[in-house]
Amino acid sequence: MWGSLALSPRWRGWLVDARHYQIASLATLLTLNLIWLDFGADPRACAVLIATCCLTQIAASRIVGIPVELRSALITSFSLSLLLRTDSLWLYALAAVIAVGSKFLIRIDGKHLFNPATIAIVALVFGSGRAWVTPGQWGAELWFAALLGFLGIMVLQRARRADVTIFFLLAHAGLLLARALWLGDPLAIPVHQLESGSLLLFAFFMISDPKTIPDSRLGRLIFAAAVAGLAHYFIFFAQVRPGLYLALALLALAVWPIDRLLPAPRHQWVPAATPGGQA
Repeated sequence: MWGSLALSPRWRGWLVDARHYQIASLATLLTLNLIWLDFGADPRACAVLIATCCLTQIAASRIVGIPVELRSALITSFSLSLLLRTDSLWLYALAAVIAVGSKFLIRIDGKHLFNPATIAIVALVFGSGRAWVTPGQWGAELWFAALLGFLGIMVLQRARRADVTIFFLLAHAGLLLARALWLGDPLAIPVHQLESGSLLLFAFFMISDPKTIPDSRLGRLIFAAAVAGLAHYFIFFAQVRPGLYLALALLALAVWPIDRLLPAPRHQWVPAATPGGQA
């Protein structure tokens, strides 16, 4: 039985598609949030986000005439459920429409420009004045950071984009360390800042989105370092708390030029010979 499954192209495609592992990882984190670790996720908000993301994906797919693909919508809805906070359910619904709609409306050379969850967070936080992302909302417990790291690495190994997360975390850690040394702060301060669960969530599940980052490894190195540097400026000099998300959204505009200067094969969730859906 297992041998036949292993030889089946359909099952091979399912096993190599990183979206399935990402959905499982994010769903696990969200379930922990809702039933065990109280970090502010509202079950009603989660339901609104999941339903609206899926409905928007279905409607947009029908309009443009492509097969309906709900895996991307689920990933976006889970990410928003974990990160975004607001005081109105309709704003969660608006975030879902912005996130999924951006994939269909804002495209360059066949790729959607923005990470869907990122652009929705930036639009709601800076556009409504009634939404926020709390940097420390996931706490700094080492065991939970290890859990995030494990789940994230599992996803990134499947997506073959672990390098961009490593580049980003190294650049971010280096900037935090340099700042501490410059200010004469104890090293415990940058260490504590790196223990943030929301930072790891951003690094493992947002900046690593293979559809919205450069195709080449050198391009991903440049991109990750630029995001870390711009975010550092926003957070520590401009006093913009959601600086990570703003930096990622703004520097998404640089991905197409980087791909033009440093061309490389485009990422596909599954090999061309294996059946699979569109992101």
